[in-house]
This record gives sequence, C-alpha cells and structure tokens, in this order.
Amino acid sequence: MRGWRRAGALRHSRLQFVLAVAAIATAVALPVVLVSVGGGVSAHELSNLENAGYQIVVSAPGVHGITEAHYYTHKILGIPGVTAASPVLSVTIDAFTPKGAVTPVLAEGVIPDQFGPTLSPAEAGLFPLPLPLGDPTDLVHYANGTYDGPATYDVMVSSPYADEYHITTGEKLVLSPAANRSLGTNYTVTGSFGVPPSVLGPTGAFAVLLPLSDLQTLTGLTGGNDPDAADTIQIAVTGSISTNPAALAQVQSKVQGLFEYYGVSSLTQEAQQLQAATGVLTGFYLALSSVGITIGLLFLALVLLRRVEADRRSIGIRRALGIPSRTIAAEILGGGATLALIGAVAGVAAGYLLVEALATWASSAVQEAARLAVFEPPLLTELVGGIVGLSLLAGAVATRSALRLEITEALR
Repeated sequence: MRGWRRAGALRHSRLQFVLAVAAIATAVALPVVLVSVGGGVSAHELSNLENAGYQIVVSAPGVHGITEAHYYTHKILGIPGVTAASPVLSVTIDAFTPKGAVTPVLAEGVIPDQFGPTLSPAEAGLFPLPLPLGDPTDLVHYANGTYDGPATYDVMVSSPYADEYHITTGEKLVLSPAANRSLGTNYTVTGSFGVPPSVLGPTGAFAVLLPLSDLQTLTGLTGGNDPDAADTIQIAVTGSISTNPAALAQVQSKVQGLFEYYGVSSLTQEAQQLQAATGVLTGFYLALSSVGITIGLLFLALVLLRRVEADRRSIGIRRALGIPSRTIAAEILGGGATLALIGAVAGVAAGYLLVEALATWASSAVQEAARLAVFEPPLLTELVGGIVGLSLLAGAVATRSALRLEITEALR
C-alpha cells in the first residue's frame, strides 16, 4: 500500500512538472508568433522602401488631392539632381471586353516616360519599357491644360486580367467610369504587365495602365475642383544623391518649396519611421504576452513550492547533516531554471510550428503574412534567456520556503 502511494505521488509530481513546462511553453509561443510575423511583415515593407525606384514622394490630403500634376512634374524636373517625376492617378473603373464581360478594374494614369524610372528593379521587370502608350510625355493630349490635343487611347492590361478574359494585344476594350457601356471610350490594348505579389492581399489584380491625361478625361478630373488631378508624385534622384541623406534632404526641401499645402517625404524618413514603429510593436507584443508569461511563472513557483513541501523531510535531514544552505538553494533554483528552459525552448518550437501551420492552412491573407515571418535567433535567445532569468524569482520563493523550515518540524 505504501509503495502504491509513493508511486502515485511520483506520478503526481511528474504531472506537475509537465504542466509547468506546458504553461511556460504556451506563454512563450505567443510572443514568438507575434514578433516573428510582425517583424517579417515590417522587414518586407522596409525592403520595399529601400529598394524602391523613387526616393521622394509628394502626397496631398483627400482623394486625388494633387492638382496641376503636369505643371508640377515639369517644375520638379527642373530641380538639380532629379531624374524623374511620375504623377500617378489611381481610380476604379469598369472594363468591357469584346465579348461583353464587364469587370471593375484598378486604372492607373501615368506619364509613360516618367513612370519607368521610378520603378524598383523588381517592378521594372514586370513592365515592357518604354511603355507602349503613345506619347511618352503625355503633353500632346494634355495641350497645356485644355485637353484638346489628340488622344492615343492606348491601354495596357495586367496579366491576371488578360489571362482571365483572354485579352490579347490589338483588341479593343471599352473603359467606363461606371458600369454603363454607353459612358465608355474605346481603347486599344498595346501590351500587358505583370502584377507583383502584395503583402496582405491576393497575388493577382485586375488592373489597367493608361496615359494620365486619358484617365483624367475619362473620370472627369480635368477641371473644376480637381484640375489635372493625381494622387501622388513619385520622384527619383541621381544615384549619388539617393545614398547621401544630406543631399537627399536638400532636394526634398526644394520640392517642398513648390508645394505649400502638400506633404513631401523621403523614403529614408519613412524607413526610419518604420524601423522605430517595428521596435515599438516588438515591445508591445512582448508586453501583451507578459500576462501569459506571468501566469506561467506563477505556476512554476507553485510547483516548486509543492516540491519543497513534498521533500520537506529530505530537506530537513540534509540540513541536519550540515549540508550548506547555498547547496540546497542552488538545487531548487537549478531545478526551476531547467523547467523554464525546457518550457521556453518548447514554446519557441511550438511558435515556429504554429507559424508554419498558418502559412500552409490559413486564409490567403494570413498565409501571405505568415510566409513573411522572420525568426531572429538573437531575439529568440534573449526571450528564452529572459524566461530562465525570471524563473529564478519563482525559485527564490521556493528556496525561501525551504530554508525557513524548522529542522525539528521537518524531521517529524
């Protein structure tokens, strides 16, 4: 009977240790997932900024807030060191295929010879350069703001859209500002372009690319409250300036001097802001996970206290034999640290497996984010080390309880 009790107590003790490890592993897995996925997405965005073909961007509040886009493009190109200034207008319109299918598409209006130099190396490979959109400068149709010049009516389509509706070069598309064919204009397809994968969206998009003045005319953004409208102007500078923060800041200042109410920012500033935001988010993720970690460590402290209570007789005998208190304390602290280390390593492994599972079986948006996850060994090592260090506090509580035992009481 006594042997059964001892075996039951041993199984109970092992179960407590397993639960303590599981609690810590669960607490660690959460920050591993948050930090790795969040950091991966931020690193991806930072890489896009650092490898973009343009270095300065002009933006304005509201929808299509930049006005006089052609005029300002000409003024920006006059600034020393500027190699390209590409206004971009993005509007959702409807496209009618020759077979009558109607589909909403994202239309982007650009100045053909300015758009290419502002693309990143990866994006440039997706477009046939120079763009086959007729007038490279887009000034013939624009005609000094009158829009009375002849239009080319050329359009390029994205490869997903072309594949879906079997659109080939030379075919006609009707582009309309609304789902009404009679409001549309006939355009000739002069080529197609690829669509890069987005961070948190589908890897393909139905999109068209056409001259800026054509899209402005089609959508009524040529006069009134929105004369010659655009959403952004992306500016590329010479290589020597792009790698020199002081020189880039001077160009940015000159561009800002042209715009009283528009925002002008450099990608260097945006990259610095993104890096700072990533640091803040990492701290937030760890703080968010602190509740789970605290609960796991409290459970560890209870398990160690229970172990001290179960071994109180053994501890009393050892103290009576003159074994130093520091030896007993080291054993308790070491046992707690070992459990914490096992739990933390298991939590890192569980977090990694969870991210892999999300990248395989979750929804498309979650998969895209999970595939960008970055597991940084230094950060994970610090996390594991922090858990082991905090476990010493739990061990200290159990050690204090063990060393406060009266030897006579422990030997009863």
